[in-house]
Amino acid sequence: MAREYKIEDYRNFGIMAHIDAGKTTTTERILYYTGKSHKIGEVHDGAATMDWMEQEQERGITITSAATTTFWKGRDGKVRRFNIIDTPGHVDFTIEVERSLRVLDGAIALLDANAGVEPQTETVWRQAEKYHVPRMIFCNKMDKIGADFYRSVEMIKTRLGATAVVMQLPIGAESEFKGVIDLIEMNALVWRDESLGAQWDVVEIPADMKEKAEEYREKLIETVVEIDEAAMEAYLEGTYPDNDKIRELVRRGTIDVKFHPMFCGTAFKNKGVQPLLDAVVDYLPSPVDIPAIKGIDVKTEGEIVRKADDNEPLSMLAFKIMNDPFVGSLTFCRIYSGKLEKGSSLMNTVKEKRERVGRMLQMHSNSREDIDEAYAGDIVALAGLKETTTGDTLCDPLKPVVLERMEFPEPVIQIAIEPKTKGDQEKMGLALNRLAAEDPSFRVKTDEESGQTIIAGMGELHLDIIVDRMRREFKVEASVGAPQVAYRETITRQHEEDYTHKKQSGGTGQFARVKIVFEPNPEGEDFVFESKIVGGAVPKEYIPGVQKGIESVLTSGPLAGFPMLGVKATLIDGAFHDVDSSVLAFEIASRACFREAAKKAGAQLLEPIMKVEVVTPEDYVGDVIGDLNSRRGQIQGQESRGVAVVINAHVPLANMFKYVDNLRSMSQGRAQYTMLFDHYAPVPSNVAQEIQAKYSGQK
Repeated sequence: MAREYKIEDYRNFGIMAHIDAGKTTTTERILYYTGKSHKIGEVHDGAATMDWMEQEQERGITITSAATTTFWKGRDGKVRRFNIIDTPGHVDFTIEVERSLRVLDGAIALLDANAGVEPQTETVWRQAEKYHVPRMIFCNKMDKIGADFYRSVEMIKTRLGATAVVMQLPIGAESEFKGVIDLIEMNALVWRDESLGAQWDVVEIPADMKEKAEEYREKLIETVVEIDEAAMEAYLEGTYPDNDKIRELVRRGTIDVKFHPMFCGTAFKNKGVQPLLDAVVDYLPSPVDIPAIKGIDVKTEGEIVRKADDNEPLSMLAFKIMNDPFVGSLTFCRIYSGKLEKGSSLMNTVKEKRERVGRMLQMHSNSREDIDEAYAGDIVALAGLKETTTGDTLCDPLKPVVLERMEFPEPVIQIAIEPKTKGDQEKMGLALNRLAAEDPSFRVKTDEESGQTIIAGMGELHLDIIVDRMRREFKVEASVGAPQVAYRETITRQHEEDYTHKKQSGGTGQFARVKIVFEPNPEGEDFVFESKIVGGAVPKEYIPGVQKGIESVLTSGPLAGFPMLGVKATLIDGAFHDVDSSVLAFEIASRACFREAAKKAGAQLLEPIMKVEVVTPEDYVGDVIGDLNSRRGQIQGQESRGVAVVINAHVPLANMFKYVDNLRSMSQGRAQYTMLFDHYAPVPSNVAQEIQAKYSGQK
């Protein structure tokens, strides 16, 4: 079967937003208008098609990025194929967002017209910048009380430092929101309420808005001609580009991430969704419009480029693993180049293992269709892969390549977990390992001292949902302990330690001497090892043993057994024995050397500091600030946003547990907060003593 749609007619995009900006509703409307959903699911009653995991329906937040394929006829009458990846907007799930941005070609950033740019919008925007993803902006909820389109435009500049090219102006706002002015065609679209927004009338621009429309069209043209010298010169000489030229320039600037076209509407009231879909066709890139993906040649370590073309060797990235009740484990993959057939053999170049494609599925958010072939640009779900995890490359075994790996953040919070019944112990182990394979920001380990199972993740909500999924999907009831903070340790001053490891009691002995300078790493939190050995005091082949020895004890610091950050070690001298020295002997020596040195190099306890943003009505500002101060918080600043006040603070994670309950009772449920990991900082000495006493007792 040949390719049904040309790769130029593909649009792989996601919708990124803050938790309540209306992402699922917007996706639902897109599925409805593109003929995939027959009944519009509402998040309010938990029936949205994209939100297909049970808990998502209960909590009204989107957790897993479900990938959906759908179709849309553009303004030119040609049908385009859309692959939409739904991304979560809650901060505990930023890993999911990162992961989906990695495989998208473009995105729609959703704003709530009342709140504008919110903290999570900034986070997601920064992640999209990192992957250089072209974005459009949709100012949603124009029907909401306090909706202010122009303030949102301003916030994009001040908060995100980005340039929004306004493509539409709203006609009316709040309950008076009727339609939009199209600044390219210079006409107005007014929706008919009775047709669920499927129909609208094209009318003249209202007289009282003509002047504003002229002003914004001028701004639009002024911004877009800047990217084309000929158009710029013509414009300066008084010749304006025609509408097709404007669209072409908007497309070029969007794909080059020079600016972001901005639209408005209300997905919930079905206004503004179809022009947004036309804009996806007009302005977001197809897989061939963006730079070809680069990889590393497994054999030569050189760089390889894989173009988005069916005739190139097959290369694809696994970006999500999901458990499907009917099919078992599904691996979602983005095909960057080549063609994939059912039953074919693949190479996982990260794990260096072969995989065979059992079934290949095209997903619509919770229904599926079997397919036999897929091509460059497709997003498919594969069943039957045994070894593949998130971020792995799958490719043609004869042309191996490793596409760039995704980076996953370290968890900041951990809790002990145990099954309620002894019989569930094994089931719980299986369930946790399955969930950890799906989500790289979730870790499972066993505490060597206590034998307890510890789970670690990105926040309280993240771990709540893991425990909840265990109950629903794996039928394992578990009890959890109090959350524990992921403390770290470091050293604060330079120290030189000379250590000799000697064991010579009959038989083969062991001998190694190392002299190492330990100091804080000025570059950051990583461990740096350097050897300044000259003249063979320690033979070359033993030096990796020295590094390995130090690395093995960095996992457990001298104060309370927490992993160590920001250590630099320089091997400056040593000695060896012709017969009794070995890599192992040097490993043991450097291990003991570091243990001795760490106590003398000013060991210090570090704690994760979170960036907290609280949005509260003015009446409660004093209480909120007082409460944050009592949590060892440092207020970074405050500003007003509409009628609310936004307070920014840095607060230790240890003092933020159950904060949501306090905040609710303090503000009668009217304040909200978001929290992101910011950095590690030293723990004050009085608190450090308590922590050491607590954890040393456990060791």
